[in-house]
Amino acid sequence: MEKRIRVKAPATVSNLSCGFDVIGLALGEPFDIVELELTDSGSVVIEDISGCGTLSREPGKNVVGAVLEAAVVMAGGSTGFRVSIEKGIRPGSGIGSSGASAAAAAFGANLLLGNKFTQSEIVSLAMEGERLASGSAHADNVAPALFGGITLVRSYEPLDIIELHVPAELYCVVIHPFSEVKTSVARGILDKEIPLVTAVRQWGNLAGLVAGLYSEDYSLIGRSLKDYVAEPRRSVLIKGFDKLKKSAMESGALGAGISGSGPSVFALCRGRESAASVMRSMSDTMKAQGIGFDSYMSPVSRRGAQLC
Repeated sequence: MEKRIRVKAPATVSNLSCGFDVIGLALGEPFDIVELELTDSGSVVIEDISGCGTLSREPGKNVVGAVLEAAVVMAGGSTGFRVSIEKGIRPGSGIGSSGASAAAAAFGANLLLGNKFTQSEIVSLAMEGERLASGSAHADNVAPALFGGITLVRSYEPLDIIELHVPAELYCVVIHPFSEVKTSVARGILDKEIPLVTAVRQWGNLAGLVAGLYSEDYSLIGRSLKDYVAEPRRSVLIKGFDKLKKSAMESGALGAGISGSGPSVFALCRGRESAASVMRSMSDTMKAQGIGFDSYMSPVSRRGAQLC
C-alpha cells in the first residue's frame, strides 16, 4: 500500500432549491487538497493548513481531523495519519468547503488503508466532518464531492445514496459574495416544522427535478427549482439576493437559488453560451452593488474526489 498521497475534492452546490439536505451536484472548480501520510501512531496529526488562517490544527476541532479520527477508530485503532490541508474553497462560502475537505479526507484514508471501507462507510466518514462543521451529519455536499455528478440521499437511516442522471448540456453558475454565512447559523433560523401544504409543494418540485434530469427536460428542471422551505428564511442573510436572482432569471437561467446555506447563489443553465450570459449578468449586478465576489461556471463535473 502507498504511504503518502494527495487527494483533491471539488466544491459542490447542495439543496438545488427544492432538495434540502438530500440533493447536490459537483462543480468543476474550485477544489480542496488534502495530503495524507499513513502512520502507525494510532492518532491524527495536522501538520499544516494553507489558504485559510482561521482553521484549527487540533484534530478534534478540524473537519479533516474529525474524519480521520473516525477512520482510525473504524480501522481498529492501530493506524494513524499525518496530514496537510490546502484550502481552495473559502469556509462559509456555501459551496461545500467543509464537505470537500471531509470528502478528500475520507477518500484518501480509504485508499491508504487498502480500500478497507464500503462506499456507504466512506460517505459516513465524510459526514463526521459535516457533523463537526454544522452540528448535522448531512451528506448532500459530501456525496457529490466524493462521487461527482448529481447525487440524491434517498435515506439517511440506512444511508442510501443514488447517483442521478446528468443532462449533457446542464451548466452551473455560482456567484460567491465575499461574506460568510456559518452553516450552523443558517440552519438555526429555519423553521423546525413546516405546514403540510408547504411540504407537498416542496416534494412535488423535488420529484419534478429528478424527472427533469432523467428526461433531459430543461423546462421541467427550471420549473422545479423552487424553494418554499429554506430560501424564504435564508435569503435575508445574503445582501442583494433578490436582485442577483432576478438578474439570473432575466438573462436566461433555468432557475436560481441559494447554494447550500449561502452566501453563494447558483443558477442552472442550458449550455455554455447561456451560462456565460447568466454569469455576466449576475457579475454586473454584484459590481453595481459594490459587493466583492468570485464567480465560477462549469458543466456539472462527473469527477469527485481523486488523486492529484
